[in-house]
Amino acid sequence: MGKKHAPKHGSLAYLPRGRARSLVSVVKTWPKIEDDKPSLLGTAAFKAGTIHVYTVDDREKTPNYGKPLFNTSTVLESPPVFISGFRAYEDNGEAIVVFNEVYTKNQPKDTSRTKKFKETTKNHLEDIKNSLDKIKRFTAVCCITPRETGMSQKKPVIFEVAVGGGNVESQFEYIQTILGKTVKISDVFKPGMYIDTVGVTRGKGFEGPVTRMGIKRKQHKSRKTVRAVGSIGPWKPTATMYTIPSAGQRGLHRRTEVSKRVMTLGTSDELPITPKGGFKHYGEVKSDYIVVRGSVQGPPKRFLKLRHTIFRKNKKVQPPKILDVSTRKGDIVE
Repeated sequence: MGKKHAPKHGSLAYLPRGRARSLVSVVKTWPKIEDDKPSLLGTAAFKAGTIHVYTVDDREKTPNYGKPLFNTSTVLESPPVFISGFRAYEDNGEAIVVFNEVYTKNQPKDTSRTKKFKETTKNHLEDIKNSLDKIKRFTAVCCITPRETGMSQKKPVIFEVAVGGGNVESQFEYIQTILGKTVKISDVFKPGMYIDTVGVTRGKGFEGPVTRMGIKRKQHKSRKTVRAVGSIGPWKPTATMYTIPSAGQRGLHRRTEVSKRVMTLGTSDELPITPKGGFKHYGEVKSDYIVVRGSVQGPPKRFLKLRHTIFRKNKKVQPPKILDVSTRKGDIVE
């Protein structure tokens, strides 16, 4: 018999595997889109549940091309996002910092529960306009209200979304036009596009190294315990490496799911997506929604940020041909 091959167990790419600091994850990187018109690079949504979507496979050079395809898909409810303000960032040589910020006076209800915005004058806009040569990025300060989805949470969620496309001058003009207005998810994404979801996974609690890191159990006659690591390090030097599989928190981690294809978008009034009896642990989808192929992180009602995908280029956006949706009893969706 040859030598037994035992590859390394547990990926070290996600260390430390601790609990997320907040359920509102921060998007660390925004993609660059090649478009003459500026637009928002993302939005937010709440996870509702899972359905099945039947489509025609449009992936060329595949054995199933042109045939019906069964897709497990996830429904995300995204009520209209209110643009509370925007920020201009500059590069000071060490990092990208806030140069100036502008906010609208008429803020949504209960916004003061989360944050108190600064008073904005005309000098703020003139200061940004006269310094466009050193502005590196514009971000929109967005406000989404969970109450519009039927949740009991009163506090609105406030987050930032980068503006992409065009040049700095056109971005500055665009973000002034949407200031104090609402933006729907259909204004940001289209069917057939690929997006990324950023959020916190489902929490599993405290787990041992077998479940948490995937190591193999020892023999049943092993000393003291079976579901433990054989050795945590040498006697000398007496130190335990960070690479040693250990017990600890599993789940409730910040993760990014990439390249999720948008199957369809709609409004619950025009095209209801809620199955009979409602989604489990969520209920009824009452506002705008987006359906993406595959699964996304987190339990129902988890807050997720959506952005244009950072890996796959959306040059050829081809809407999928949907034959049937499991919640619509044979109705064809255009």
